[in-house]
This record gives sequence, C-alpha cells and structure tokens, in this order.
Amino acid sequence: MPIEIKKAERIRNLPPYLFAEIDRLKREVAARGVDLINLGIGDPDTPTPAHIVERLREAAGNPANHRYPDYEGLLTFRQAAAGWMQRRYGVTVDPATEVVSLIGSKEGIANMAVAFVDPGDIVLVPDPGYPVYHVGTSFNGGKTYRLPLRRENAFLPDLAAIPREIARGAKLLWLNYPNNPTAAVAPRAFFEEAVRFAERHGIIICHDAAYAEIYFGERPPSILEIPGGREVAIEFHSLSKTFSMTGWRIGFAVGHPELVAGLGKVKTNVDSGVFQATQEAAIAALTGDPAVVDRLRAMYRERREVLVGGLQRIGLPCDPPAGTFYVWVPVPRGLTAAGLATRCLEEAGVVVTPGNGFGDAGEGYIRLTLCSPSERLREAVERLRGLDL
Repeated sequence: MPIEIKKAERIRNLPPYLFAEIDRLKREVAARGVDLINLGIGDPDTPTPAHIVERLREAAGNPANHRYPDYEGLLTFRQAAAGWMQRRYGVTVDPATEVVSLIGSKEGIANMAVAFVDPGDIVLVPDPGYPVYHVGTSFNGGKTYRLPLRRENAFLPDLAAIPREIARGAKLLWLNYPNNPTAAVAPRAFFEEAVRFAERHGIIICHDAAYAEIYFGERPPSILEIPGGREVAIEFHSLSKTFSMTGWRIGFAVGHPELVAGLGKVKTNVDSGVFQATQEAAIAALTGDPAVVDRLRAMYRERREVLVGGLQRIGLPCDPPAGTFYVWVPVPRGLTAAGLATRCLEEAGVVVTPGNGFGDAGEGYIRLTLCSPSERLREAVERLRGLDL
C-alpha cells in the first residue's frame, strides 16, 4: 500500500522559484512555434574564453584530478583567488584561512545561513533582491527583515531607517553591488556607512559581489578594502558572470577567517568540493590576461546603449545600468509587473522578468538582460513597440 509522502513544511511554504516559473511559461509559448527572444535570465550568451576551456581539457586528463577534491578548494586555486583580490582591490588575504572555494556563489550564499543563522535570528535582506538571501534564511528558521531599495535613494538600503530593536536582533546583513536586479552601483561612502552600522550592532555583512567586474563607470569597491570591513564581512565572488562560466559552477568566498571557517565547516559536511580540473581552469581565468574581461565589459556596454536607447524611443524610459548586465525598467502606469511581463511574452515573444519576483518592492518594474546579441536586442525593441504601451 502506498505511503503518504509529505514534504517538509519549509518546502511546502516555498513559492515557485522565479526562474523555474519563467521557464514553464516559456515552454508553453515556444510550443506554439513562437521564436522567443529571452531577456529574462542572466546567463551569458558568449562562450567561455578559449584558454580556460583548454586548461580544463588538459586538467581533465590528469588522473590526479579524478579523485575527491579538497573541501575548501585546492590551495593553488585559493592562492589564485587571493592574487586576484590583491590585483583588483589591493586587498591582501591569506589563501589558507581567508578564502574558500564554492560550487558557484549561490551555494555559498545559501550555506551562509546554515553556518550562522539560528532559529529566530533576523537577517536583513534587500528588496528587491536575489531570492536565495531569503530562502537560505527561511530554510534555517531565520526571520527575514526586508530593506526596500528605491530609486529615490539610488537603490541603496536606508540603514538609518531600520528600527533599533530589529538592528539589535539582526545576525546578517546582505548587500549586493553591482546590484541584481536594479543594476545600481554603491559608492564607497555607502560601504563605509554599512561597516560602521555592522560594528555598532554586531552584525555580519555578507556582500554578494557576483557582478563585480561588470560596471560602466568607476570600478565598484570591495567591502574588504573599506577600513574595518575585514573585521565584519565576507564577500562572495563568482566566475560565472566575469568569465562567462555559469555552467561551470565555481566561485569563492573571501573575508574574516572565522566566517570563512564557518562556511567551510558546512561544506565539509554537505559536499565534496569542486572538481579539481574545474579549479585548474578557474586558476587560468583568475591569473589570465584581464583584457578578456575588458572585452566582455565593452560588449555589454555596447548592448546597453542599444537596449536602453531603444526602450526610451518606444516609451519605456529607464536609467542606463551602472553595472551588471541588467536593465531595470519602470512599468507604465496602469500595468503591473506580472501583467507587462505576460504581455511581452505572449504578444511579442520577448521574455522579461517581473520585478516583484525579487520582492514586493520590485513591483512596478521589469528586468531585462543584455545576454543576447545587439541585433536580437534591436529586434526585441521592435517587437515591444508593437505592444503600444
């Protein structure tokens, strides 16, 4: 006789993952024969640079890489990550104690709550923001306190507006700049304010820097280069966006040794680390010619001009993104984010992401990506023109 299968409450209460729901709708429309232009998910369309792929080919043939990898990552990989931090930010870290490898930064972000959040702990989360900040908190019994990111405040959280009792009970503060989904870049002065806030209230800052290398003005700072940052923060870096390596699933966290050790202890109990050949390929990425990243950044800049200029001409005015490969577009009066996203998909065959999927404060916006060639972006604009918004 079949048993009753009952999912855990944490799963039953979880809303559908935003991008999985978009994939479902895409399949429905594509089944009707529609040529979809996908501006919904931030997955680079350019191939991983050839020298990285070649390093993987070589390393995959080495039998030494066919065994279980180190949980914390090869020391040579962590040394490469430390060297990258030094070159990019002037930050010197100990690769043995202040760097840990990740199976993509998403894994590290989720496991940060496993390591540091007890039931009832408050976690300060940007809204709109990457859904995993909240999901990791919820899965581990924590309570999310949402910090609205609004255009009038340059899409920065107002730390001074956090109630005193909330700040006293908070364990983690999540920041993400350059920001997904708003495409804002935080100035150094904001990070200085955040570090002082964390010091006053005994809060751990978790900075998601997945888009650190995609910017169109002054280089965004690392929180670890801010005075006091190394005493209160851990920073998450991903090779996914920087080197077009989303499918490779590798990143690293760097920061306070106790925070790195806590994350590492979770990893020793729940995974077996990153395939060593992938780590060797990542070393090639981190130590290679930075012109590779410069070319990718220039490509996204060109696409930004195409898409933002086109949207403005058809009556969808928006601010040019300061960083990331996203464009955060206000929804015309009288429409909702989900309503506009549905019209874009069903009437124009253009996939966009409704802003409220990133949190309630994202209502009133849609997010488009620059992960398609310029000619497809122009075509998407022409299709959206036909919506007569």
